Amino acid sequence: MHTGFPVDIVLLALVAGFLALRLRSVLGRRTGFERPPMAEPSAGGAARQSGPPVIDGVAEPPRPARPLPAPHTVVGQALARIAEAERGFDPPRFLEMAEASFRRIVLAFAAGNVAVLRSLLTPSVLATFEQAIDARNAAGETQHTEILRLVETTIDEADTIGGEAVIVVRFVSDQQNYTRDGQGQVIAGTESMTEIVDLWTFEKQLGAADPTWRLAAARSG
Repeated sequence: MHTGFPVDIVLLALVAGFLALRLRSVLGRRTGFERPPMAEPSAGGAARQSGPPVIDGVAEPPRPARPLPAPHTVVGQALARIAEAERGFDPPRFLEMAEASFRRIVLAFAAGNVAVLRSLLTPSVLATFEQAIDARNAAGETQHTEILRLVETTIDEADTIGGEAVIVVRFVSDQQNYTRDGQGQVIAGTESMTEIVDLWTFEKQLGAADPTWRLAAARSG
C-alpha cells in the first residue's frame, strides 16, 4: 500500500498552474467589471421581428461598421503595402475573417478540439494550446466558454516582415467563461457575463497559395 506523500499529484498541479499562467496571455483577460445577466423577455412581449443575426444561439444586437485605420496613418500605409503584395487583400473582408477565426479558436479551445485549432494556429501557439488542453483533461476539468457578443473588432497594428504580413486585431467581447472541476464546481472564471479584451496577431506568407491567416501571438488588451 502506498502511504507516502502524493508527489505525482503535486507535480500535476504545478504543471497545470504553469500552463494556466501562460494561457492568460493567449486567451485574454477580463477588464475588471462584470455586466449583469441579460434580462429575460416578458411573456407578453412583442411579436418576433426580423433583426440582428443569431450567433451560437444568442441574438446579437446590430453593431456599427467596423472602423478602419485612415490611409494616411502608419497602420493605413502598412495595410496598403499588404494589399500591393497580397492579391485580393481587403481590410473589411480581413476583419470578417478575423472575427470568424476568433469565434472558432476560442470555442475550439474550450471544447478541446485540436483538429480545428491545428488549421488556425501557428505551430508554436498550437503547442501551447495542446499542453493546456492535456493538463485540463488530466485534472478532470471542463471549460465552458460562450461568446455572447463581439463589441468591437479593430486593426491596431500592421506590417510586412520578411515576406510575411502581420496584423494585430483588438477584440472586445462579452463572454461567459469559467472552468469546472471533476465535481462540477466552478474553480476559475465566472458564470456572469464579462467583457474581455484580446489583442491577437495574425500572420500570412505574402503570395502563398494558402489563404489562411493564422494566429501567431496573443496578449491581453
